[in-house]
Amino acid sequence: MTPSLADRLLLALGASAGLLGVVGSAAAAHRPTEGDSLRIAAQFLLFHAPAILAIVGLGRAGLMGPLVARAAAAILLLGLALFCGDLALRALAQVPLFPKAAPSGGILLMLGWLLAALAPLLPRRGR
Repeated sequence: MTPSLADRLLLALGASAGLLGVVGSAAAAHRPTEGDSLRIAAQFLLFHAPAILAIVGLGRAGLMGPLVARAAAAILLLGLALFCGDLALRALAQVPLFPKAAPSGGILLMLGWLLAALAPLLPRRGR
């Protein structure tokens, strides 16, 4: 079964989160004054990258409903973009992404994890 475009895109973005986590970790090591926020952003990216890859894979394997798994992965990615993007911009350019971007991203991360937790328990169509 060939992966859908949505699955391939989510997998690519999940792997990109891992890449950005490594880049952010390296940058934080060389920026002692801004390093804490950048380090936190990098850690969040590195923690969530394998989870996103796993969620998409579990959806494809049928252990989670594929649509719910895709939604959870997409929400996690959006949460990462807002939360980590805001922390990184504040650390590197001393400007926020937009007001309340980090808390909004944090809420999306919690929602993504909640959806991932519910996904194996939700009934699936066609079963």
